[in-house]
Amino acid sequence: MTLPLIESHPDSLGGLDPAAIANCIDECLACARACTVCADACLSEPAVAELAHCIRTDLDCADLCATTARVLSRRAGVLAVLDALLRACAEACRVCAEECEQHADHHRHCALCAEACRSCEDACRQLREHLVGTV
Repeated sequence: MTLPLIESHPDSLGGLDPAAIANCIDECLACARACTVCADACLSEPAVAELAHCIRTDLDCADLCATTARVLSRRAGVLAVLDALLRACAEACRVCAEECEQHADHHRHCALCAEACRSCEDACRQLREHLVGTV
């Protein structure tokens, strides 16, 4: 549903590929969901204190991903700001994935969250590649 909505928008957002925008939005929303679930699951683990940093990175990543999806959906942003936001989102995803990967052997929710973070990081980087030359 994201791609048809993006394609129906009258603003081309600097000629960016609608499929790349839609993919990034979908990946950001999926990652925000995964990070939120992971943080909640970490809070339910017996050794919750050992997962405090993971919970924080999950919540930071979820917030940045949700914000990135919202800004991309509006399609009226300044390209330089969009570039900075995509960089920040990719970095939050990288940090969160690395943290979750440290717990992935013991907590499946961390393994799944790390996968979602890596996928979102890649989508943000790919969309940034489309921005090169337009910023």
